[in-house]
Amino acid sequence: MHAKSNAEEGHTFLFGLDDGTVIDGARGGNSARWLNHSCAPNCEAEQDGERVFIRAIRPIGKGQELFIDYCLTVDGRRTAALKRLYACRCLASGCRGTMLSHK
Repeated sequence: MHAKSNAEEGHTFLFGLDDGTVIDGARGGNSARWLNHSCAPNCEAEQDGERVFIRAIRPIGKGQELFIDYCLTVDGRRTAALKRLYACRCLASGCRGTMLSHK
């Protein structure tokens, strides 16, 4: 995923594909756009051509929320303000403190 703020600052429905194409879930997207971030996700995005599927990577109990690791990327320097904007609050053990991808 690539972070850009089309909807509002710090909130995005954009999903970047391998070829650089971007899917905007705010425009006719399905319910997968509501998946929240976690540093310990139970799902992952899997690309098949121009389509993206969400697949479980571990057992998920009935009624449990689905999470993916956003792995957001940004252009330019990672400033303190940018890190605050994309701060993670997932509370998972091993939380890296940000929704941004590893450098």
